[in-house]
Amino acid sequence: MSAATERILCIDPALRNTGWAVLEVAGKSTALIECGIVRNAPKLLPSGCLVAIRENLSDVIGRYGPSVCAIESTIYVQSFKTAIALGTARGAALIAAAERGLAIYEYAPREVKNAAVGRGSADKQQVAFMIRSMLRLRETPPADVADAIAVGLAHVQAMEANRALQSERRRI
Repeated sequence: MSAATERILCIDPALRNTGWAVLEVAGKSTALIECGIVRNAPKLLPSGCLVAIRENLSDVIGRYGPSVCAIESTIYVQSFKTAIALGTARGAALIAAAERGLAIYEYAPREVKNAAVGRGSADKQQVAFMIRSMLRLRETPPADVADAIAVGLAHVQAMEANRALQSERRRI
């Protein structure tokens, strides 16, 4: 990878189905390198799910060598039980990234949907459809994977905005 190329580990955390993707950004081009879902069986105890999330994502980091991690931030949910489960899944994913020394960036769900679809209230099918179109994929990815890719696209947009701001500051 050249200095202008960056690999991003993208994560949509959930206790049972954590979506992940590795994107490679080179200049204005973004490509999907690999993606998948850490699937945990309904009968697996939550503690086992957390270990599986951390181990699987650590393996992904080792295989694909991303330099940064983009993860969806905590969402508002109706149930405290759901919020706790999502929070623990996020924690397992964050530990995997932190253990490997990745810089971690968090993006709100509305920001993620806006990056993929252009509006923060888009549904999962719209996000998946747009991800397929934007990255010229042959098939529409599963919703958990599409959401992870959308997190990565939110990071790419934030990087581009930051570069533009830095460039503007240098001209002043």
